[in-house]
Amino acid sequence: MKLRFFFSVVAWVVLAGLALQLFFLGRIALMAVADPQSTAFQRSEAWRTAWNGRADGQAWRWRQRWVDQPDLGKAIQRAVIASEDGGFYSHGGVDWSAIESAWQRNTRRQEQAEKRAEKLGDPAKVKPPKIAGGSTITQQLAKNLLLSGERTLLRKGQELVLTLMLEALLDKDRILTIYLNSVEWGEGVFGVEAAAQRYFKKSAKALSNAEAARLAVMLPSPKFFEKRPQSPYLNRRTATIAARMVQVNLP
Repeated sequence: MKLRFFFSVVAWVVLAGLALQLFFLGRIALMAVADPQSTAFQRSEAWRTAWNGRADGQAWRWRQRWVDQPDLGKAIQRAVIASEDGGFYSHGGVDWSAIESAWQRNTRRQEQAEKRAEKLGDPAKVKPPKIAGGSTITQQLAKNLLLSGERTLLRKGQELVLTLMLEALLDKDRILTIYLNSVEWGEGVFGVEAAAQRYFKKSAKALSNAEAARLAVMLPSPKFFEKRPQSPYLNRRTATIAARMVQVNLP
């Protein structure tokens, strides 16, 4: 009896997992013809801020305006690819070489942190090493669109499945368009059109290469750089990405 109950529970769990994947598959298929109104990350941010309020005490406002690919402008597309995912148009959603490279960098940084802690004799005095990521634009979109912010092996596995679904059902231009229209660019600022208006008082299509590069550099930590517009790192990295943009060929 217990064994039958066990197999029954396993069967229901498997069926629930398959149903969830079919739900995700349907959502992604719909995105080929319909623009998503919001993402899981955006809704999570809205709930978080509604519950806790903004750190500066100001009212939280959701700023986002969808624009189709021709109105995104070439500059921001080249800048984001140069900064976030140089092989975007050539890989199948996952850049295994980038993941391996990030793993090696993280391992070296961890070893260096451990050596510093051993030398000082107090691990608390050593800052945790910065973790380098190897996620592609498609992986980032998969995570932001449909997943929570948890960092578990199960969530990472689901991210991989969603990435493959996105690549199978949507073309690269559509993936990039959805990403650029939904990614966070500051407190309550989502999508490049809202970001361009917020930081440069112009449309995304009118961004210069330098302006687009600056927005692209903000992406890993948009709220941090929103408060530090004159960051030396931001200025240096912007120049680097602007120089790389000429090497990005759009279809």
